[in-house]
Amino acid sequence: MPNTEYLKIPKERVGVLIGKEGATKAHIEILTKIKLDIESETGSIAILPTDETEDPLAVWKARYIVKAIGRGFSPETALKLLDDEIILEIINLPDFVGKSKKAVMRQKGRIIGREGRTKEIIKEMADVDISIYGKTVSLIGDMERIQIAKEAVQMILDGVRHKSVYAFLEKKKNELKRKEFENIVLKE
Repeated sequence: MPNTEYLKIPKERVGVLIGKEGATKAHIEILTKIKLDIESETGSIAILPTDETEDPLAVWKARYIVKAIGRGFSPETALKLLDDEIILEIINLPDFVGKSKKAVMRQKGRIIGREGRTKEIIKEMADVDISIYGKTVSLIGDMERIQIAKEAVQMILDGVRHKSVYAFLEKKKNELKRKEFENIVLKE
């Protein structure tokens, strides 16, 4: 039987996790067949297996769904993590830019871009979901696309010009399209 997992999410995200009249929490519990024990005051969450828990990874998957909601994703987006091919990647900005609040804010601004344009381009071109929350940039998608988005974020953090990052993303998007097309042709 899988073990209980514990984690903490920001207090202001607890309401999103619980949902209107507990609907989101109940939905996650039904889909994963686990129990969420939420401490609203602290943001502490225990994820417990139940007698119905069949999937040995259910507790682990629920942990990542909760973590994704805690990192700013909508519950709908976080539930994509039920798919075994979809992962959550969290980039901790202070690991790259140091602990300076100013540096973190500046880099968040560069990743978001003017009117959210850069964030949107990364999302569209790499075909991932992206959330910039607190001191983190979080990505949800399949492994290959996460790597592309992560590399684009890394380029921005390294000070590469946005134009160059967009060109990189365009190239990677075309490579993915070509690979998908080749896979379709091979199957025929």
